[in-house]
Amino acid sequence: MAYGTVMAALADPTRRSLFERLRSRPHTVGELARIAKIRQPSVSQHLRVLRGARLVRDRREGTRRYYSASQEGLAELRRYVERMWNDVLTAYAAEDPRPSRSAAATPPKKRGAR
Repeated sequence: MAYGTVMAALADPTRRSLFERLRSRPHTVGELARIAKIRQPSVSQHLRVLRGARLVRDRREGTRRYYSASQEGLAELRRYVERMWNDVLTAYAAEDPRPSRSAAATPPKKRGAR
């Protein structure tokens, strides 16, 4: 149930905003804190959750750590949604699209008629 972790991580609007920002290019915690106007420890906590959901990865460059978006977590979420969508399409295909005989045999009532 890895998709549940991804959904929980993206349910928070701040984490979703950070993730969206990281999709464009890598950022440091300090950059993200300035952009999001929240404290660095809060950004670090949000990034920890996103990393746990495999939505971000980090790389060190000297004393800095750069975070970027990762597709691993989204791939799991996509597989989950596709399975649900396939179930919906299968159920829809199994339904008979023709109206039932009783509905077809009864003419619609005219307006004003009693």
